[in-house]
Amino acid sequence: MTHEAPETVIVNTWRVSCDGGEGALGHPRVWLSVPHDTGVVECPYCDKKIVHQDFAEKA
Repeated sequence: MTHEAPETVIVNTWRVSCDGGEGALGHPRVWLSVPHDTGVVECPYCDKKIVHQDFAEKA
């Protein structure tokens, strides 16, 4: 059974940060690298799906 990501964000850089986006209720900031072959990475804390704009139609 697969679950949808709680949020999907389209970005135009290959290196991004995620802090949960909810101030004190967020999580520690982590830096993630979007793989050039898939264009998608998920935050290990909040499961936010981050998609590079070149792969937006596939995600």
